Order: sequence, then structure tokens, then C-alpha cells
Amino acid sequence: MTDRKPYRHRFPLSVIGYALRLYHRFPLSQRDVQELLHERGIQVSHETLRQWNIKFAPLLTEELRHREPRRGSRWYLDEVYVEVGGQKHWLWRAVDDDGAVLDILLQEHRDTRAARSFFVRLLGEYDVPEAIHTDKLWSYGTAIRALPVLHGVEHVQVVSAARGNNLVEQSHRPTRQQQRSQLGFKRRQRTHEFLALHARVSNLHRHTRTTVSADRRRRNQTETLRLWREVMQQVA
Repeated sequence: MTDRKPYRHRFPLSVIGYALRLYHRFPLSQRDVQELLHERGIQVSHETLRQWNIKFAPLLTEELRHREPRRGSRWYLDEVYVEVGGQKHWLWRAVDDDGAVLDILLQEHRDTRAARSFFVRLLGEYDVPEAIHTDKLWSYGTAIRALPVLHGVEHVQVVSAARGNNLVEQSHRPTRQQQRSQLGFKRRQRTHEFLALHARVSNLHRHTRTTVSADRRRRNQTETLRLWREVMQQVA
């Protein structure tokens, strides 16, 4: 990657990309990232980091989404309570049968209208699935019946307490970690932008986990870093 400076930016792409990757890859606050950059001799304020996120997060999310491979044909959906600015919200999440995040949507309600909005959003990006796995929230079934395109799709309902929807429930854990590191979420739009990019970055690093050999993991990490630099170059 050519280490150029984006228009009206004091720091080069390598610094901006490194800071954003740290923030979205690990459960760090902006002040944590500021300290890590300071350790490397880079003096950046946490406000500068915030502005980088506001500018680049939506662009990176979209670019990473376009580069993702074809996803599985079974959807696993779940919703989790998230407090944003002291107000109750619900984070709707869908993953495929391999655990990759398909999409997220932050909404104020947990009803049929919210479920239908999430299904419409998913259908705008992906093919009609073979099966949809959800918990027993009645809103899912009502929303599926309200969308003719989903009438032929198998709807599998599981009991959350039995961990039958474990793929998507496990996918919520990094969100909770980030929420704690940031001492809670403050604004709805910024929260959604952050969580959307966080999900794409999680997908990007899925193959760098310890479930593969050390040599394979290092190769995957190298490829992941190369792709991240390429994406930064594209959006800057």
C-alpha cells in the first residue's frame, strides 16, 4: 500500500488503518488505542480517532461486505438487548451456518415490524435461504408469513435456554466485550456504524483463530492484513 496521506489528513493511511483495525478488532476504547499509538511514537488524540471512525467506518463496512465470499444457505437469527444513550434498543443479528455474520440492525423495538425490517434488509443482500433458525419469539413467524418470498422456507424454532441457536448467540459475545470497553454506547447512529464494521472485521478474522494449525493461521493472518490494507487504500 502506498503510504499516502488522505486529503486533509495529517497522518498517512498506515497509521489510520492501524488505529481503526485495533479499535474494531479488539475490545479497546479510543483512549486505549491512543495509548498504544503513543507507545509507537504516534501522537493522536482520542477525538481524532473518533473523527476517523465517523468518516471511514461506513466506507470500510461497505467495501468489506462487497469482498466477502458467498455465504451459507441457512440463516440463524437472534436479537439481544443493548442500551444506547440510556435508552433500550435491540440488536438484531443474522449469521450463516458457518458462523459468519450476515448483517446486523439496531432497532428500538422487538416486534413484527422490526423483524420484518430485518428480513427485508437481509433479502436485499442475499438469496432466499433454505432454512431460517430463530428462537421462539412470535415476531419471527409473523414476519415470515408476511413476506411471500419466505413462504417456502423452512422455519426452525429452538429454545434459547437449550443453546439450540448457539451460532448466533456466540456471535453476540464480542459486542458485549466492546460495550464494556467503551463504558456503554452513547448515540444510535454511531453505535450502528461501529457494530456494522465490527461485524465485518470479525468475519475478516474468522480464519485466524486457533482452530487451525499455527502455520495456516499465520498465513491467514498475513492475508487478512494484506486485505485490510487494500481496503483502506480503496476507501481513502
